[in-house]
Amino acid sequence: MKKNLTILSAILITLFLFSLKASAQDDNPQAKSYLTFLGGISSPVSNFGQANYSNNSAGFAKPGAAFGFDLAIYVYKNLAIGITGTFQDQGELDFNDVTLLANGYNTSFAKDVTNVTAVNRYQNINLMAGPQYTFLYKKFTLDLRASAGIIKSTSTPYTTINFDNSASAAATFYQLNSTAIALAYSGSVGLRYSLGDSWDVGIKANYINSDGIKIDNSNNPDAGTVGRYVTKQPITEIQTTLGITLKF
Repeated sequence: MKKNLTILSAILITLFLFSLKASAQDDNPQAKSYLTFLGGISSPVSNFGQANYSNNSAGFAKPGAAFGFDLAIYVYKNLAIGITGTFQDQGELDFNDVTLLANGYNTSFAKDVTNVTAVNRYQNINLMAGPQYTFLYKKFTLDLRASAGIIKSTSTPYTTINFDNSASAAATFYQLNSTAIALAYSGSVGLRYSLGDSWDVGIKANYINSDGIKIDNSNNPDAGTVGRYVTKQPITEIQTTLGITLKF
């Protein structure tokens, strides 16, 4: 976490220095406030995208759709306050995932047969805000932003682990669906092309990271001592989106 705060602080200082430089150059063109509607792909990276039974932080998440809005209000020349809200779907556990998990539980608990089933998908909402500095060159606009905010999970895989095909409740435990909220930070770069005084089209890349949402478990007497046991799911995503922008 300390490393993450250091990186975010460096981005903020850089944006501040850009704003100071801009204040000394009154002849620079000024950017307009805008609202962008965007859509694209959110790709899980780091632990979130790993499929590894032995790593309790591995999320087994998949690339999926992302869509939302991006708002920037310029407060001094090319320095703005930006707000981004997106919804993203990071997929569900597939056959290979549950087979990998079942084999892992078999080994950890010395069982002959373990059945793993999973329902629900990774779905969450990001709401982020922070300073942005904009560079303009002819019809092109480059936006750099550092943000902080929250990730609100609306769904995570609900996993059932059943040993030896037993009907006994004591032989089944669960990793529950999570709707938790966690703090997050992000850094983004966007490139827009002007279609006129009021409209742009553009692309944006956004890196989002969170230490993780809380995960609850049920009916596991060996919790934390044997086998895979997840209590927090780190979330790291790279979003690549296309957008249509209304300037005002």
